[in-house]
Amino acid sequence: MNLLKNTGTLYIVPTPIGNLLDITYRAIEILQEVNLIACENIKHTNILLQHFNIKNILISFNKNNEIQKNNILVKELQNGKKIALVSNAGTPVINDPGYLLIKQCHLFNIKVIPLPGPCAAITALSASGISTNRFCYEGFLPSKKKARCNLLHSLKKEERTMIFYETKYRIIETIKDIINEIGQNRHIVIAREITKKWEVIYGNKASLILPWIKEDKNRFNKGENVIIIDGYKELKNINISDKIINTFTILRKILSLKESVFITSKIHKISKNNLYQYVIKKIK
Repeated sequence: MNLLKNTGTLYIVPTPIGNLLDITYRAIEILQEVNLIACENIKHTNILLQHFNIKNILISFNKNNEIQKNNILVKELQNGKKIALVSNAGTPVINDPGYLLIKQCHLFNIKVIPLPGPCAAITALSASGISTNRFCYEGFLPSKKKARCNLLHSLKKEERTMIFYETKYRIIETIKDIINEIGQNRHIVIAREITKKWEVIYGNKASLILPWIKEDKNRFNKGENVIIIDGYKELKNINISDKIINTFTILRKILSLKESVFITSKIHKISKNNLYQYVIKKIK
């Protein structure tokens, strides 16, 4: 594959978020053949390159020098260079530097080629068991409590599945804020160390997530977390009698949620979907 043509190209190259084997053959090939690699952290990227015996020129490109380096990289691209943009992990630009560089490339008619690859938010979402048909990505929640609570409160009735990133230092406080602002019965999933040896994916209603985290102090002592929150579902006026709830409660002790809802709906001849929405909001 010969990348060296007359016009420059910026390649957006995702890199593994944990397991180095998640890199694609195409990503390796491009990292080998471009003229230089723009990366968040040279030392970090060198670990990846050494693992795959890749030798290339690295230039630092991070949130502290992004504006300064944009012009340098654009000039290189205008001179016909092929440049790969990588972040420390995952897909570049998703909560990482690069947006302004890509915007300038489009402005100057410089070709931008994105490669598919790892992204913690999407990887976690796929394993969450929460609806994936419609979702919104909110990035890192604000570090200040008031701003964080205001944002969560504004999203209380967001119907789409919501995805956030959070640091190990704020995870407990953030779960408390989710309980207070969105509700203790809202189903959430926490994913940590995705693709790594200590990968954890756990889901429950918000009020039960907190004790689960606290029961093991080592459970969230490193790495970043993906938090996925089920979207708001307006509870319709459904006539669910105590008899129906009793049946569901007995079945739920020995069966899965899905099985309990299905059997209860058959016994009492009610809508399976209505019963499911009810138990998700009121019981689960």
